[in-house]
Amino acid sequence: MKVLLVEDDKTTIDYIVKGFLEQGHSIDTASDGHQGLLLATGGRYELVILDRMLPQLDGLKLLAALRATGDLTPVLILSALGHVDERVKGLRAGGDDYMTKPFAFSELLVRAEKLMQRGQSQPQQTDLAVGLLQMELLTRRVTLEGQELLLQPKEFQLLKYLMEHPNQVISRTLLFEAVWDYHFDPRTNVIDVHIAKLRRKFEELGHGELIETVRGAGYRLRQRH
Repeated sequence: MKVLLVEDDKTTIDYIVKGFLEQGHSIDTASDGHQGLLLATGGRYELVILDRMLPQLDGLKLLAALRATGDLTPVLILSALGHVDERVKGLRAGGDDYMTKPFAFSELLVRAEKLMQRGQSQPQQTDLAVGLLQMELLTRRVTLEGQELLLQPKEFQLLKYLMEHPNQVISRTLLFEAVWDYHFDPRTNVIDVHIAKLRRKFEELGHGELIETVRGAGYRLRQRH
């Protein structure tokens, strides 16, 4: 995914850029409306993430100018203006989605991916399987080689997210937000603690190698048959 982020708050820029780069996506940034419009009309982006309150050129004016050129690149508006009237205004101006600040990166990423996949529908899953590891979502039952694993709620959610992305390196930031649903605090070791608990339970069944630590990147659930 090639993304353009038009945002003037440095903390927000750093947070979003870090998250997209961790997921292997390319992302360019613009810190004012004029620069953002120049990049949006001159580059080939699959998504534009657009703040509304920008210096030099307001976000909605930027969006109107972009649409006036016939450019239909999906635009996700990200703004502190969260009142329903403001959201409607943004969508009517040509925005494809609207998120309010503060936000969780995991939700932003999902919404971004959805905009890339419009028109594609996925059947709702009730079970997950990665090799010999199986999870029943409705009963919350997890088995490995037919032997049941007794997991705490957070362990279940953590494993569920890993099973939804088998053989992929998942960053600690995304795991933290997917399970604890608030912004990642780099000082906490809560992810490492729960990963260690899951590993111990796998080790008891002779499969301690299922969760791999990728140094400096995150964790990966290996698929073993």
